[in-house]
Amino acid sequence: MANFIDNLPTYQNYRDFGMECHGSIPSHWAALPNKYIFDLKKDLVGRRSSEYTLLSLTLNGVIKRDMENPEGKFPAEFDTYQEVSPGDFVFCLFDVEETPRAIGLSSLHGMITGAYTVFRPRSAFDKAFLEYFYLNLDSGKRLRFLYKGLRNTISKDVFLAFKTLNPPIHEQRLIARFLSVKTAQIDQAIQIKERQIERLKELKQILIQKAVTRGLDPHAPMRDSGIEWIGEIPAHWHVMANRALFRERVEAGHDDLPLLSVSIHSGVSEEEVSEEENIRGRVKIEDKTKYIRVCPGDIAFNMMRAWQGAIGAVRVEGMVSPAYTIAVPRPNLDARYFEYQYRTPGFIQQMDRYSKGITDFRKRLYWDGFKQLITLVPPVEEQRAIIEFIEQAMLKQNAAVALLEQQISKLKEYKATLINSAVTGKIKVPDVVEPTEIEEREIA
Repeated sequence: MANFIDNLPTYQNYRDFGMECHGSIPSHWAALPNKYIFDLKKDLVGRRSSEYTLLSLTLNGVIKRDMENPEGKFPAEFDTYQEVSPGDFVFCLFDVEETPRAIGLSSLHGMITGAYTVFRPRSAFDKAFLEYFYLNLDSGKRLRFLYKGLRNTISKDVFLAFKTLNPPIHEQRLIARFLSVKTAQIDQAIQIKERQIERLKELKQILIQKAVTRGLDPHAPMRDSGIEWIGEIPAHWHVMANRALFRERVEAGHDDLPLLSVSIHSGVSEEEVSEEENIRGRVKIEDKTKYIRVCPGDIAFNMMRAWQGAIGAVRVEGMVSPAYTIAVPRPNLDARYFEYQYRTPGFIQQMDRYSKGITDFRKRLYWDGFKQLITLVPPVEEQRAIIEFIEQAMLKQNAAVALLEQQISKLKEYKATLINSAVTGKIKVPDVVEPTEIEEREIA
C-alpha cells in the first residue's frame, strides 16, 4: 500500500506555504481565504419545520436522522433549526477536538441544529475536492491553532480568514475523481475484512453454543431436555433450576480489594478508574461501604444489564457495585463453564424473561429471578474439558480477529495518508499536467 503512494509522481516545483497544516505546496497552487470560497448561510426554518427532514452530522457525514428510533434529546420546537440543501457544507466549529467528525457535505435537503455552521461553496470551486480537503484537516485535527476558549471553538470570522489550498479547477476535479475511486476500493477492502471478523465471531458463538449444550462427544447418547429452546442434550447431563446450584453471596467489600465490573463483551474484569474520575466523585471511599466482596469461582451479574449478557465468572478476589448480584456455585461446579453457557443467546433470552421492569432500560434480574433460571449441568470433568476446548479455540479465533483488525487499521492509515498526500500536493495524481510541463511541450 505504501509502495503505491511512493510510486506516484510528485510535482516538479514546490514552495513553502508557511502554514504547518499545509506544509510545502506545488508552486502553481494558490491559497484563498475562505471568504472567497464559501458563502455563510443562516436560513432558519421557523414555523415551517414540519416541512423539513431532520438531519444530523455523523461519522458517516450528513444523514437523515431516524425519528422512529430516536437517540439523544430533541428540542420542544425546531424553529431555530436551519435549512440545509444538497451541496451545502455543515461544519461543527465548537468542541472541534472532541467531535468525531466536524465536517460534512450534504447530499440531502432538510434542517439541522442552529449550533452548526452551514456554508455554500461558490461555483468556481469543486465541492468534492473541498470535502476531501476538510476531511483531511478534521481527521488529523490539524486546525488546533485556530481554537479559542475552553470549548475549542473556531469563530466564523477566523474560519472565513483561514486559507484553503486552491489548485486549478481541473486539478481539483482530477484529485477528487482519483480519491473517489481509490477510497472506494479501500473502503470495500475494509468492509470485506469487517465481514470476515463478524463471521469469525458468529462461528465462535456457534462453537460455544454447541459445546455448552451438546458437549464434545459427537457419539454420546442424547435425550430431549424437555425445554423447547434447548432441544436435545447428552443423556447423562442434568437440567436444574439455579436454586439448587447456587447460593447468594452478600459480604461487604473493603478498600484493599480491586473494583471489578462486568462487561457484556468481556465478562468480569478489573475496572480502571482514573485519578480524575476519583476526584470528580465517581468512586469515593464512602460510596464503597455497600460494595460486595467477590471471590474466584463466583458468578457475578449486573442486575440492570443481565438481559444483555452482562454476566461472568470471577477470577480474582475483589468487590463489585451493589447493583450486582453474586452467585456462589455449589461444589463440583466450575463457574467458567456457566459463564459460557449464560452468555449464549438462548440463555440471555431466558434471563430477559425473568427480568422485571416496564421497559428494557428499567429491567432488573433479581436474585429471585436468577434462582428460577434453568441450567444445563454436565459432570465437572466435562465442564472443565469444555472450558479448555473453548479457550483453545478462542486463542486461534482471537488471533485471526486481531490480524484482521490490524489490517483494517493499516488500510485506514493508508487511506488517510493517500487523501492527505493528494489534497496537499505531496503527490501528483494521474492526468495532472503542470504548467512547466505544458511550456516544455510547447517549446519542443
